[in-house]
Amino acid sequence: MTVTELEHVLVLADDIEQTRDFYCHAVGLRVGERPELAFPGYWLYAGATPCLHIAERSSYIAHATSIGLEVLEPPAGGGSAVDHIAFIGSDYEQIAARLERHGVPAVRNDVPGGGPRQLFIDDPNGVRVEINVKPSPNQAR
Repeated sequence: MTVTELEHVLVLADDIEQTRDFYCHAVGLRVGERPELAFPGYWLYAGATPCLHIAERSSYIAHATSIGLEVLEPPAGGGSAVDHIAFIGSDYEQIAARLERHGVPAVRNDVPGGGPRQLFIDDPNGVRVEINVKPSPNQAR
């Protein structure tokens, strides 16, 4: 038995609406179905996949503690063991324009050797997000 794919990433947020809006408006995910859980939050979808879950931090920590799950705080000075989460995009210029419209600064990078074009942004909680757009076979950069 092996792991076959990544299911989702959970982002803890003090302001779940601001976080939801960031991922919907700037990144292009959409809010979808979510079961009635013991804490407030949203499931955001890319296509049919609920790939990003948002949970209200204090409620989630209380719930996790109640079931015996320890939630680790970030190390002193900020940061975490996870550097970023990444999504695949389909239109680099359209994504860059969407980020600009929403006032989200992006760091741009082109991977050498025909690799993807990348946009790096930070969400309202300090989570680094990478968006990769792979060039089509006949697409010039």
